[in-house]
Amino acid sequence: MTVLEDRITMAEESDELTLDVMSEWLEKMPVPEGTKVEIVGGGNIFMSPQRHTHWQIFFDIARQLSAKYPAKRLASDVQIDFPGRLNGFACDVAAMADRSVPDAKGRWHYRDIEFVAEVVSENTAANDYGPKKLTYALAEVPIYLIADPYEGECRVYTHPMNGDYTTETKLPFGEDLDLTDTPVGLVLRTDEFPRD
Repeated sequence: MTVLEDRITMAEESDELTLDVMSEWLEKMPVPEGTKVEIVGGGNIFMSPQRHTHWQIFFDIARQLSAKYPAKRLASDVQIDFPGRLNGFACDVAAMADRSVPDAKGRWHYRDIEFVAEVVSENTAANDYGPKKLTYALAEVPIYLIADPYEGECRVYTHPMNGDYTTETKLPFGEDLDLTDTPVGLVLRTDEFPRD
């Protein structure tokens, strides 16, 4: 059977489009290696190539977070289902609370996330600053960091309330990001974040 035939068969077997169904479709599609695939805002599928610059930034963030979070509580580019209609994000970096355990399918629950970071990609920047930001706030993710290698800056959103963040901090690459008074409890250095 071809991917198209599989998709048609799956669609015929289910009357309802769900994230699980869409994820199964995506797993069977021939997605080029090094391409990030996400379901954003009502089931829209976005594919973006991962550049080395992006990998360096989210690896640096994950490395720094490992001072508090063991590797088993860090996730990168794995699907997490979020509130709203058909939002299956593959966060660049997510850090889970101490109480967290993946579900029976091996997936993390959005309520367990203490920190999420996205590194802006030229083609999907609107998602990071728009629907993802609002979805993370709706999910009450305490800290949302956007690292933008094109602008050479970070934006940190905290204090989610009523479906949006009430606090935004903007700082250029090179300045330290003080998260000591948040659930993360440490200072993130941005001096080694490369620019595009």
